[in-house]
Amino acid sequence: MSQTAFADLQVIDADTHYTEPHDLWTSRAPAGLAERLPRVVDVDGHPTWAVGATTLGRAMASSVIDRDGNRCRGSAFLAWGFDDTHPGAYDVATRLEVMDEIGIHAQIVYPNVAGFGGQKFAQVGDPESRRLCVEIYNDAMAEIQDASHGRLYPMALLPWWDVAATVAEAERIAAAGLRGVNMTSDPQVQSELPDLGDRAWDPLWETCADLALPIHFHIGASQTTMSWYGSSPWPSLGDDQKLGIGSAMMYITNARVLANIIYSGMLERHPRLKVVSVESGIGWIPFVLEAADHGYLAGRVDHTCEWDLLPSEYFRRQVYACYWFETTAPTRLLGAIPVDRILFETDFPHPTCLYGNVRERIDASLAGAPEDARQRILWENAAALYRIEAPGPDDVVMAAAATGSPR
Repeated sequence: MSQTAFADLQVIDADTHYTEPHDLWTSRAPAGLAERLPRVVDVDGHPTWAVGATTLGRAMASSVIDRDGNRCRGSAFLAWGFDDTHPGAYDVATRLEVMDEIGIHAQIVYPNVAGFGGQKFAQVGDPESRRLCVEIYNDAMAEIQDASHGRLYPMALLPWWDVAATVAEAERIAAAGLRGVNMTSDPQVQSELPDLGDRAWDPLWETCADLALPIHFHIGASQTTMSWYGSSPWPSLGDDQKLGIGSAMMYITNARVLANIIYSGMLERHPRLKVVSVESGIGWIPFVLEAADHGYLAGRVDHTCEWDLLPSEYFRRQVYACYWFETTAPTRLLGAIPVDRILFETDFPHPTCLYGNVRERIDASLAGAPEDARQRILWENAAALYRIEAPGPDDVVMAAAATGSPR
C-alpha cells in the first residue's frame, strides 16, 4: 500500500466486533486456572463457551462474512462455527487488510463472548474467575491495540458487579493505554447493585472523566435486552423476519438508556464525562430529545428547571451516537442532531454491517452535507474522543507486520 493511499484513509469506524479466539483466556490463564476461565467445550455436539460448570452460549462465528469473503443473508450464520468465518473477524493482520480495502483508518472494537455490556461474565459464580475473565480479556485487547500500530482500539470490559473493582479496573486499563470502557445498562437486573442513577456509581463516572475514558452503552448491553430476536416479533414469523425485526427494535432500546442517564443527573454532576450510544442509529434522537425536554418541563411547577440545562442540552454537551445504514437522518436532520456528536460505524462483521459498499454508503448518507460536517462525522469527532492521531506519510503500517493468533 502506498504512503498516499494510507494517508487518505480518513475514516474512523466507531463500532466493530472481535470474534474471540477459542484460546484467548486459556492461553493467558495463570497456572492451574484454565478450567475456571472461558474455554470452548462440546455441549450436545455444539462448541460452547463455558466457565467451569457455567455455559455462556454457543461458540459462534459472530460474523456474517464467510471464509471466502461472501456475505450471508438471513439467519444461516447463526449455525456457523469459528472455522466458517472470515479471518478478518479474529486476526489482526487480516482485519487491517479488510480496513485497507474499504478505506477505514481506525476501528473501535467491542466484544462478543462476554455480552455487549459484559453481562454474561456476571453469571460466573466464582469471584476470582469473574475478575480474571475481565482482566485477561482487557490485557488481550491491549495486545491487539499495540499489534495494530494504532488502528484498532478495543473498548475495555468492567467488573461492574463490584463498584470498587470497577473503578480499579478503569484505572488499570487506562494505564495500559486503552481508550474507553464498555458498561452494562442495567446492573440491577443481575445483581444486588443499585441502578446507574444511584450516587454509588459516582466514583466510576468521576474516574472515567478524570482519565478521559468515555463510557459506552452498546445495544443489548444487559441480560434483559440481549437477544438476536428479542420479544418484538410475532411468534408466527420465520427466523429471517424475526432477525430483521429484532435488530431494528434493539436499536431503539438505547433511547431508554440515554433518557435514564440524562434524567438521573449523572451528566449534571459529571460535566466532563462522555457517553456513547453504540449501534443504535441516530434518526430517533431529535424526537426523543424533544420528548425529554417536553416531559421535563411539563412536570415542573412554573416550568422551572432544577438543573442548569435541559435534557437535550446535556446530550449536546456530553453524548455521542453512532450510525451506519441510515440515509434519512444524516441527509435531513443534521443540526437537529448535533453534528459534533455523530460517529460513523460499520458494525463489521455483524448481521447489519456495511460490507463491500462502505464508501458508497458513506457518500449516500452524507450527500449534500457540508465538507466540515462530513469531516467531523467521519474523523474529527471520533479522533478527539479516542485521542487518535491522523495518519501521516511516515506512518505506513503493513498489515503483515501485525500479529494475531487465529485460534
